[in-house]
Amino acid sequence: MTTTNVTQMIAEMRALAQQAQGITPNQPPVQDVNSEFMNLLRDSINKVSETQKQAGQMAERFDMGDKNVDLAEVMVNLQKANVSFQAMTQVRNRLVTAYQEIMNMQI
Repeated sequence: MTTTNVTQMIAEMRALAQQAQGITPNQPPVQDVNSEFMNLLRDSINKVSETQKQAGQMAERFDMGDKNVDLAEVMVNLQKANVSFQAMTQVRNRLVTAYQEIMNMQI
């Protein structure tokens, strides 16, 4: 669990506690929410990119005959990169679908 997730979870727990006590929770400004989401998305994309780069480098080292690189390790890293890319693609698809639904709403 990342620091961002923990911080977000704590903020949600505090808001729920305030709501249970009848206190109106302080809502963060829209700008902060947007920049927070943008940073989270950027970090996720960078992490997927880094995973793919490391897997590619490891596969290249194995192809060049590096004795320190194990085939099983190369295959595991390639699969991790593939799964992380597929997950990122699914998140992107969900975001596009949500955006389209919002744009089709009648006001």
